[in-house]
Amino acid sequence: SEASEVSEVSEPSEESEVSEEVDFEDLEEFNRDDFSDPTNIDNQWLPMEPGTQWIFEGFTVEDGEEIDHRIEFTVTDLTKVIDGIPTVVAYIEDISDDELVEAEIAFYAQDDGGNVWYLGEHPEEYEDGEFVEAPTWIAGQEGAQPGIKMMAQPRLGSDSYSQGWAPAVEWTDRGQVDKMGQQICVPADCYGDVLVIDEFNQEEPGAFQQKYYARNVGNVQVGWKGEDAQQEELGLVERLQLEPSQLAAVRQAALDVEAHAYEISDDVYGQTEPSVAAESSADEYDLEELDHGNFDDSTNIDNKWLPMQPGTQWVFEGITIEPVSYTHLTL
Repeated sequence: SEASEVSEVSEPSEESEVSEEVDFEDLEEFNRDDFSDPTNIDNQWLPMEPGTQWIFEGFTVEDGEEIDHRIEFTVTDLTKVIDGIPTVVAYIEDISDDELVEAEIAFYAQDDGGNVWYLGEHPEEYEDGEFVEAPTWIAGQEGAQPGIKMMAQPRLGSDSYSQGWAPAVEWTDRGQVDKMGQQICVPADCYGDVLVIDEFNQEEPGAFQQKYYARNVGNVQVGWKGEDAQQEELGLVERLQLEPSQLAAVRQAALDVEAHAYEISDDVYGQTEPSVAAESSADEYDLEELDHGNFDDSTNIDNKWLPMQPGTQWVFEGITIEPVSYTHLTL
């Protein structure tokens, strides 16, 4: 089957079971004083260094038919204050059957104990290239509360934990350690000692999305069990560290989504401060240092290659060549 092409999974060495009795309103205690360096996310199971990109490929099942599916998850160099905590901004594109069906910005922070928290998301959904809706939730707005995306020390047999709570958009996701010590192979590589987290919610009882994490790599596979109608299966194809120009393009895409969020979500997203580029971004582009003390006579421009005397005019004439678009050509 196609699933076997996505990955190979060994028999679990250790396994847990999700309790049937779950209190979805049992939320995590959130203490803002525990976040002294929240944008430095170095959790061994979910490291989030700016510029890192994970590319997943596989399929989902819709009306009994397998549909090609691709996800590109990128840690941008943007940060955004959510509920008083500076967060790392991730940008995610969800592509189904070669069509962009969702573009999302999501917000993560790490506490001093090494737990990675999830503080909200703005997922824009599209159909036939047109915006449809965005079930946005942001911690601190409309009763939403943050949750934990990855524990610092996941343990088998531990209780499930909230991954955030936003009843206004029916976000009730929880996670629980399902297996540890797995051996799996995906297109990108083979990994040992893999952690498997079951994710589930109140709205889809009996359905579980399974996420596989390798140490110092992050998410490497997505699977399912139970009554999950989508039956999504994805394997890591490539994990990249983007070049500055590539990261700049992703940053702009994230900012474009944020700009639209301010337009359509005034009551939730509109209550937040804009995302900002990390201070290191300028250094990555090797920009020049501007010293205001070096400009004693700044309007006297007599550089021999670019003299700029007031009243001077240059007139240019010539031609341009317009690029040819091959978008609609077929062979």
